Amino acid sequence: MNVGKKIGQLSVAPLALGGNVFGWTADKDTSFAVLDAYTEGGGNHIDTADGYSSWVEGNSGGESETVIGQWLAARGPAVRDDVVVATKVARHPDRMGLDPQNIKAACEDSLRRLQTDRIDLYYTHFDDESVEVSEILQALDDLVKAGKVREIAASNISPERLAASLAFSDREGTARYVALQPHYNLVSRDTYEGELETLARRESLAVLPYYALAAGFLTGKYQPGEQPPEGARSGQAAKLLATERGQRVLAALSTVAGAHQAPEATVALAWLLAQPTVTSPIASARTVDQLPALMAVADLQLTHDELHLLTDASS
Repeated sequence: MNVGKKIGQLSVAPLALGGNVFGWTADKDTSFAVLDAYTEGGGNHIDTADGYSSWVEGNSGGESETVIGQWLAARGPAVRDDVVVATKVARHPDRMGLDPQNIKAACEDSLRRLQTDRIDLYYTHFDDESVEVSEILQALDDLVKAGKVREIAASNISPERLAASLAFSDREGTARYVALQPHYNLVSRDTYEGELETLARRESLAVLPYYALAAGFLTGKYQPGEQPPEGARSGQAAKLLATERGQRVLAALSTVAGAHQAPEATVALAWLLAQPTVTSPIASARTVDQLPALMAVADLQLTHDELHLLTDASS
């Protein structure tokens, strides 16, 4: 997996490894094995957030960062220097929102859990419209100037607030968002396409879609006419399976996957990676066995007709 995609000054692999499962559905040993396999396979971009996984009973937030920090400490400085660590602020139960002092305190918390002296890519996880963009950007700029953050980015933000943030940075010379992390996949296109996509293209933002596999719907384990298995995500899958569009997308994925003898997950990620503004999709693996289908996106080139088939099916 080549490391050649650019996010500001950072060079990243074409697949970012999602860390939401670490400390949740993947225990410490399994998480270490997944991280080892990903980096040994050429991956170098790990995405997490300070709030992962506060939604789990018994967790308080920061579990994912803690596991990643333990892994970084165990593997040593050489590995830390080779990986791009991305995390986010605004959703830890003790550090909600984007008040400037909260941003700085949350950053210190994340640095401690990650056992590192800098965050390579720091996202505002969810926008906080109670805080002026000027205050948010000035706080982030302070962190960059202090060497605690290398690049900044935004997620879950309106086009208007993103445009205002970029304009403020350009006008005042502060750190500037270099990336956007939207909800975007074959069955959720209107969450990004349109104003956000236009803005990202115009402002040359790197785009790293989350929910790239629609919580497992696009991995090939669901088929038209079949009931999804019981589980935490079966309700969402059932809703998608009940739609004509969901069934069209699954059929198109199956056709393209068959032509390449590739997993449906690889095809779904390859469609995203082929979109003009997308730098790297984000996908997580609960086990090492799930990784090859994700990392294979780097080597799968879809034809114009295949891209057209998938795009039409998802319209």
